[in-house]
Amino acid sequence: MATNIGMMDSAYFVGRSEILTWINSTLQLNLSKVEEACSGAVHCQLMDAVHPGMVPMHKVNFDAKSEYEMIQNYKVLQDVFNKLKITKHIEVSKLVKGRPLDNLEFMQWMKRYCDSVNGALMHGYNPLERREACKGGKEASKKSAPSQSSSKGSTSAPKAHSSHNARRNDASSANPSTHAAAIKASKPSVVVPAYEEQITELKLSVDGLEKERDFYFAKLRDIEILCQSPGIEHLPIVGAIQRILYAADDNASVVAEAQAMMASAQQKEVESLSPIAELSEERTISETQKRKNILNLDIDATGIANLSPRQRLSDVSDVHCSGSPLMTY
Repeated sequence: MATNIGMMDSAYFVGRSEILTWINSTLQLNLSKVEEACSGAVHCQLMDAVHPGMVPMHKVNFDAKSEYEMIQNYKVLQDVFNKLKITKHIEVSKLVKGRPLDNLEFMQWMKRYCDSVNGALMHGYNPLERREACKGGKEASKKSAPSQSSSKGSTSAPKAHSSHNARRNDASSANPSTHAAAIKASKPSVVVPAYEEQITELKLSVDGLEKERDFYFAKLRDIEILCQSPGIEHLPIVGAIQRILYAADDNASVVAEAQAMMASAQQKEVESLSPIAELSEERTISETQKRKNILNLDIDATGIANLSPRQRLSDVSDVHCSGSPLMTY
């Protein structure tokens, strides 16, 4: 059984028309749009069809209008998923909004799952009878009854239609202008469904683009907030990123300007570091020289301390004889 399938699975390429046909034929409903199943009641009955007796149908509300009532249906569906150990995540907050793309994707998954259970064999399942236990189930069955009766009437009386068509052909041959007007009047009924299908496809495409736009906008917003952090807002790389983020036009020179900002910042950093290196080298040399002088003084003082009194007097006499200015008379 398929509980988790990837977005590139063939199940997500099933068309809207095929999904609607499958729902209406399985549950004997008359849905014209996939998003009409956003209340969650249809999903519950589909699970009841493939797992008879597993869904408490008396808790399902086919007349759910508010989001609160719809959420109760999805709670019933989630309980069934838990019992069957189905790990599929139900995005209730998106489904109850009635957006076409979200409801289509979830219904595509539902079809794939139902097809994987016993080959989607539902012999002996009576959707009308099971729906009577639901709140609003009888009304939903009544809505589907006119379409079913009309389809039965169209197949049960072919002779009446043929005689009616014969009379219409005779009338049109007698009055050609009326026949031409009737053809023109009948054209919109054929063209409008095609336009409706195109509009639905465009809506789905717009929904997908809006999702992608919101995703990347959120990423850019996160980057902007990070760049405004007190500890890094003055860094050169942050300035370069903000230069790209706040560019008013789509110009390749913006990236070049940001790179130039980074190169200039690196050059200034190198220049600011070179005098510091020279000063540190001079300071090291001077400190080394001071250490040598101190060491020499220590050696001289030690040598003088080790001389005998006679040697000290001889040194003094040497100084006196040499005419040193240090001697006083």
